[in-house]
Parts: sequence; structure tokens; C-alpha cells
Amino acid sequence: MSRRQRIVLLVVIALGVLLVVRLVERPGKGRPVPPPTPVRVARVTTADIPITVRALGLVQAYRTVTVQPMITGPLQAVDFRQGSFVRRGALLARIDPRPYEAALAQTLARRDQDLALLAVARDTLKRYQLLITHHYISAEIVAEQKATVAEDRAIVAQDDAAVETARTNLEYTRIRAPIAGRTGILAVNAGNIVSPATPGGIVTITTLQPIYVLFSLPQQDLPEVMRALHARRRNVTVFAREGGRRIVLARGALAVLDNVINQSTGTLTLKARFQNPSLALWPGAFVNVRLQVRTERHALVVPSVAIRQGPEGSFVYVVRQGRSRKAASGGARAAVTRVVDVPVKLGFADQRLTVVRAGLRAGEQVVILGGSRLRPGARIRILTARSRPPQAARRT
Repeated sequence: MSRRQRIVLLVVIALGVLLVVRLVERPGKGRPVPPPTPVRVARVTTADIPITVRALGLVQAYRTVTVQPMITGPLQAVDFRQGSFVRRGALLARIDPRPYEAALAQTLARRDQDLALLAVARDTLKRYQLLITHHYISAEIVAEQKATVAEDRAIVAQDDAAVETARTNLEYTRIRAPIAGRTGILAVNAGNIVSPATPGGIVTITTLQPIYVLFSLPQQDLPEVMRALHARRRNVTVFAREGGRRIVLARGALAVLDNVINQSTGTLTLKARFQNPSLALWPGAFVNVRLQVRTERHALVVPSVAIRQGPEGSFVYVVRQGRSRKAASGGARAAVTRVVDVPVKLGFADQRLTVVRAGLRAGEQVVILGGSRLRPGARIRILTARSRPPQAARRT
């Protein structure tokens, strides 16, 4: 190897050694330290958390009645406004009463006739009973007259029944509300011939206050529901929420727990009762149902946005205070704020809060905003309520 080649080889080796030294050199002496990541944090707190189960519910009327005519005849008038509230016994419609008034008069006249015949038969029986004491007539005649009186009494009883039937039919010409509630759309207009066989009746009345919500839960939730019923003596709170929003429409209580589990779906049907004072619940509507089965006392909770998922399960970024290896100007160690990833065991969770059963302590700070840009050990800058995270410059 020539002298020139040896010099070139030594230069290459020196450059390689210099490169290795640069790579292993500490960041404080070589590479610039990246700025801390701005984040928002929240403290781990304790609270009493209501434990609920969720379901999709169908609103059902408390009672639904189809008003059907009891007799046949022309509908003379409609005495209610469609969609209005009516009280029990309120007049809804009228059927022409003239044929039924005539039928009542006919049965009354027949009863008067039969009452007169009964009176004559009784007077005759009294005379016969007086004569038989003096042996002027035979006992057979008296017995026949007693039978005549009994027969006339039975005829009068039939007449009384006929009169009651005629009066009932006449009363049926005035169609009244069987329950209190809100009327629907009128199915038959005045002038039509109606009868007990009229399809759909005249109108439907539904009771909206109170009102029911029907929903189903997986059979795995049955033990929780049964414990709640036993502990609260059936006063289990149920919330009805508007779909896609957190607005509570009504608050009620569990009313009915079905006695069988649907084998095809593996679900249990339940029914909750709501007073519905503001009429926020309407029959046929779908609502989100939350059934409060118990309350977890003094539970550790964090905002749900703080929970992150990793290869080994759920974790949170916890804020830790420490010291840097060496300050940038001088030799003193500066205070720094870093994050560490802490595995957690979770309990009940919703969109707002999550119960942490293991891994955290009350008072610790966890990252709730900016965690996607972090890694374990990263330096952070905690944003206050007034500060805002840096934003990208707008294009002009």
C-alpha cells in the first residue's frame, strides 16, 4: 500500500470516528431540543356516578281506545275538534235518535198493557182466594189463577228488559268518550251510515299523561335490573333522551318487567312509565332510554377523552414534574414537566366521564387534549383556561 493510500485510509477512519461521536453525543451539546408540546389537563377526582344501562325505546300510549258505534244509523253530527283533548264522558258524535225513540215508546206502551193485565189477574186471584174460604169455588181454579198471575208477572219482567234495551240503544245515539285523552283524525264524517262494523271506528283516543316507553335489554343485564328492583322497591329511575342529543325529555320509573326472555333475540322487554307533563313524549316516537340500576359511591373518574388505547390496552398520560439533566445556560438543573403512560383498569363509561378502577390516584393530572402528539417521557406545556393551542397560519 502506497503512502498516499495510507493517508486516504486514515482520513476516512477519522471522519467515521467523528460521525460516531456526533451520533452518540448528548442532545444538550449537539442537536436542538424540541419545544414542549402544549396540552390541556384535568385532575382525577372522586364522585358518585349513577350506573345506567342504555337501550332504544318506543313510546306507547298509556291507553288507546277506538271509538266504535254501538248501533246502526246515520251520523247526524260530530261534536269534537280533531286532535283536541277530551274528558271521559264528553260528547263526541250523535246518531239520528228518532228510530230509537219510537222503539222506546213502543216498549213502554207494551209494558203498560201487560201491567194492566197483571193487575186484573191479581185482583181476580184475591177474589178467588176469598171465595175458596167459603167453598164457593174449587182449589183447581185458584191454582190456575195463581199461574196466570205468575205468567203475567214474567211478561212484565220481559217488558222491563225490553224497555232497558230500548233506553240503552237510545243512549248509544249519543257517542261519548270512554276515556280521557287526545283525539286523533276523524275517520267518518257526518252524514254517513255508521254501525258496530264500521272499519276503524269514528276516532281513536289515546292517553298521553301518563305514557309508556317500551324497550329491550340484553339478558346479561337482568341481574342488575333485579337487584335494582329489590333495593329500590320498584322505584327504578328511567331517563328518556332525544335521539343523538343529551337533552332529557322526561324522567320516569320502571313499571313492568316482562316474565320471559325472547329466545330469538336473547333480550328482556321492559316498560317504563312517565308522567309526561310537557308532552315531550309522543306515541310511536323512538327515544334513547337510560335505566339507572345503581350508584357507584366515591368512584375515581376522569374525562373520557383522557382514555387512550395502546397495544397492551387502555392507558392515560399522567403529568409528572421533574428536573432536566442540565440547564441550557449554566450548570443548574431546570424544572421540566413530562408525561408518562400509565395503564388503567376501567369501569363504567359514558361520553363525559369514565370510572377508573385501578392505575390512578385522586389529584393526579391527566392529559385530555393534545395526547395524540405525545409519547412516554415527552415534555409538555400545560395550557391554562385562557391560553389557546398554536394554530396553523391562515392562507391569505
